[in-house]
Parts: sequence; C-alpha cells; structure tokens
Amino acid sequence: MLGDIDAAANIAVKNLDAAKKFYEDTLGLKQVGAEGQELIVFRSGTSTIYVYESQYAGTNQATAITWVVGEDIENVIRRLKDKGVTFEHYDIPDMTRQGDVHVGGNMKVAWFKDLDGNLLNLASR
Repeated sequence: MLGDIDAAANIAVKNLDAAKKFYEDTLGLKQVGAEGQELIVFRSGTSTIYVYESQYAGTNQATAITWVVGEDIENVIRRLKDKGVTFEHYDIPDMTRQGDVHVGGNMKVAWFKDLDGNLLNLASR
C-alpha cells in the first residue's frame, strides 16, 4: 500500500531559527517551504525533511535521519567537521572504529547530532 509512496523525515527542534541555520548552512539542505514560525520544509536529494518546533525536541535517542553518501563518507565527514560538526563514537558489537567512522563488513557509518541532540548519520550504503 505505501511501498510506492515517498516518505519524509520529521525532526523536532527547540528553536526553529537556530535549526534553520544548522540545516541550511552546516548541512547544506535547501528550504523549499514553511508553515509560519512552526515548520520548515527542506529538500535533501529527492527526500523531504520537516523540521518543526516541539517541547520534545532531542528526546529521541535513536537515529532520526540517514544520508547514504557511498564511498565519499570520509570526505563528507571532513567537510562537516570543517563546519564545526562533532561526531559521536560508540562501542558497537561487530564494528570497529577508524577515526570517526564505524566499520562493519562492507559498511561504514558515522553519527553526529544537530543542535537539539537529534541523532543523524552518514552511511556508505
């Protein structure tokens, strides 16, 4: 039923103006819409990300968004670090860490947080 319909990510934030700056200037997303002072719509590739103000911002402790960046992952990490992004490090069974990249088999993954603590990640596949 929903398998042929695009899905969108929803990210709760405490301060929409600060989040707009992070998602546009730091991550390079393009704003494509807004609903007053409550919601900003960003485009990431062909995906849509809704960023909205909520008292529950940053309470999700699981990954909220994944960008599949392929083998360019180290370059994307470097560019984000140049913009002040700090990467998270975890002890994950069956994965080793090489700098900011967690490696397991053929997959490479790196996690970082937005201003409200929402967990975002990059993956090679």
